Amino acid sequence: MNPLTETWQIHNRINLYLLDNIEEANLNDISASKGRTVGEQFAHMHNVRLMWLKVADPLLFDGTVKIEKENISKDVLITGLKASAVAIEQLFEKTYADGKIKNFKPHATGFLGYLVSHESHHRGQIMLALKQSGHPVDKKAQFGIWEWGTR
Repeated sequence: MNPLTETWQIHNRINLYLLDNIEEANLNDISASKGRTVGEQFAHMHNVRLMWLKVADPLLFDGTVKIEKENISKDVLITGLKASAVAIEQLFEKTYADGKIKNFKPHATGFLGYLVSHESHHRGQIMLALKQSGHPVDKKAQFGIWEWGTR
């Protein structure tokens, strides 16, 4: 396994760790400035992965399922995030030799940086929405999302 894939796997496990530490009912929490609910944030992360798969490697996109707002639950989010993560892993494995992602510049390492930045931005929005709604994740989980060496 190459380092891009391994880094991606750690990042995705952190997303799933955060989701695991959120009560089902709190997926409907929303920040004071409105926008997406907590559940919609996770669905958006999954759906953006699919958007990139569609343009970067349509074969890896085939068989994937978008998460619609009306179908959000922890089980649907976990299943979707795991499936899209595996497809992204396969993309990194297929492109590692030449370091290029179709329709993304400059290279595969930059693509990983883009994905991690995008999803981490939404993790921050999720944490803020939960806090503002009176349902912050516990301290262990707040620190746990930074434990890259053990996730």
